[in-house]
Amino acid sequence: MSRSLLQPLAFCFFTTCLVGSHVAPARLMAQSETLVPASQTQTVRLATFDVDATPPVGSMMAYDRVKRVEEMTLRARGIVLLGADEPIVLCAVDWIGIGNEGHDQFRSRLAKAAGTTPDRVAVHTLHQHDAPRCDFTAEQLVNATGKSDMGPYDSSLARKVLDRLTDAVTDGIASAKEVTHAGWGSAEVKEIASNRRLQTEDGKVFATRYTACRDPKLRAEPDGTIDPELTSLTFFHGDQALAVITHYACHPQSYYRTGVPSPDFPGLARFIRGQDRPNVLHVHFNGAGGNIGAGKYNDGSPTNRMILAQRLADAMKAAADSTEKFAISAADVNWAFTPVALPPAPHLDEAALREKLQTWNTTDYWGSPDDLAWLLRCQNGHKIELSCLSIGDVRLLHMPGELFVEYQLAAKAMRPDLKVAMAAYGDYGPGYIGTEEAYSQGGYETSQRASKVAPEVEKFLMKGVRTLLNVPEEKQKQQPPPTETKSTETTNVSTGTNKTAVEESR
Repeated sequence: MSRSLLQPLAFCFFTTCLVGSHVAPARLMAQSETLVPASQTQTVRLATFDVDATPPVGSMMAYDRVKRVEEMTLRARGIVLLGADEPIVLCAVDWIGIGNEGHDQFRSRLAKAAGTTPDRVAVHTLHQHDAPRCDFTAEQLVNATGKSDMGPYDSSLARKVLDRLTDAVTDGIASAKEVTHAGWGSAEVKEIASNRRLQTEDGKVFATRYTACRDPKLRAEPDGTIDPELTSLTFFHGDQALAVITHYACHPQSYYRTGVPSPDFPGLARFIRGQDRPNVLHVHFNGAGGNIGAGKYNDGSPTNRMILAQRLADAMKAAADSTEKFAISAADVNWAFTPVALPPAPHLDEAALREKLQTWNTTDYWGSPDDLAWLLRCQNGHKIELSCLSIGDVRLLHMPGELFVEYQLAAKAMRPDLKVAMAAYGDYGPGYIGTEEAYSQGGYETSQRASKVAPEVEKFLMKGVRTLLNVPEEKQKQQPPPTETKSTETTNVSTGTNKTAVEESR
């Protein structure tokens, strides 16, 4: 794949961001690759939910036990859309990841509470690192060895949060409000995102510019390939805004390994906007930010957290200020999903992983529990469901893992007539998901310790995205693949020693 293909792709993307379109799309129903009209009679109603997802003192987060809990809590929040066929649920959680059977259970429990099916539920994390992880499959594997300490795979908090969520969804539906309009806005985010994979002229990765970077030479490198757009979808009852959903692609770490749960700068930005608009629920999703971080603009100092938060909050406000409302009915709201079997990485060996599991302990930041969990799921024929919420000409795509930003840019370029946003960090089982080309270029994100999928994963995901966006077959062959552009060639939106792999994690 040629890296030069990204140049026209990026031009198309930026044109779409600046101009926009109001072309009415075909309707998608909640069946893979099937089209039918939605209900023409019912109005749309919106329920909201928001619960505490903060781990208690002494419990294990992704890397450290909780020493204390401070002012900012972690949240699990979202919306339920009612009236357009069966209910649709979108949920965002301030955790590092929810994977494998943990992800299954979150979707199933939310579906039951909302009176719908799991294939109409999207659950994503924002990927903060001073936060818990959830993987029921890995927990079962650790438990089977006879270990008493499940470490980061202890699911006690997850099950409590699930109970809170189901109660909150039930209560929210009882007080759901009619939605008369939706609104779309976007804004350019300045001086947050930069590409983590710094490349030579021949495309090889020579350094990883992690989310906190104190090396002045690495910080001086260009932004690289990013998506500078923050998008905003607001639901209204008349002139009253009820909830807003924002998307932006970037690793969310300013600093971490503190032993204090934190929603980090995206959570703080969300809080700032919530204080500005206290009667509006703000739900934020992390886009395809697997190879994106704040390293160019973040040296890891604590004071920088609020700087990044304010920049993101400013973009959220700018997107809200640019919002254009349009009337909607149940006929304008649709849901589509398509199951995809992702190929496991060839380095995953079941016998070796089972052997390593016997000596695994809670200080092993990578290793057999979640690697083995993912491999067994793949061997059992498990498929991940990619999904898409359609509202008028808006498309919200829901994707798994730590997806590279090139997938997001490619999706937007596929349908310049639509307003496309993407949430990644759905099922966390696959780990990092690079483009096919990226696996031959080196770098942490496509290394064996980070990615659990094979390079050919790209063709399966891109086929799914084309299906969900209803890209005409005759145009599919014209679409360029998602590609990286080496850092020396890109500028994008821009006006300390590097972290170790253990510190950065997935």
